[in-house]
Amino acid sequence: MIAPTHVLAWFGWTTVDPVATRLVAAALFGIGIESYLGRRATADVFRAMLNLKIIWSSTAVAASLWSIIEGAPLATWGVFAIFAVFLGVWIRYRVALASEVG
Repeated sequence: MIAPTHVLAWFGWTTVDPVATRLVAAALFGIGIESYLGRRATADVFRAMLNLKIIWSSTAVAASLWSIIEGAPLATWGVFAIFAVFLGVWIRYRVALASEVG
């Protein structure tokens, strides 16, 4: 969030929109902090957060894959892999929660 152009240059990005980069960072912070704050919430709250995370990570997987196809820097594979792993974990928890509840 502090120096997006400088930091992303380390990973091969040559063109960086600092506003868009900071908005992505804000989303990451928001979801991460809410996950921490809601870690002991009710099953309904946890389910709603999982739904949000599944939607968010699945679109991030699609967006990063699309960017890779269009020639994004090699580091985009790392972004893709991270979000794919999170997507798998969150789907697993969502399925487990659904089987416990009903």
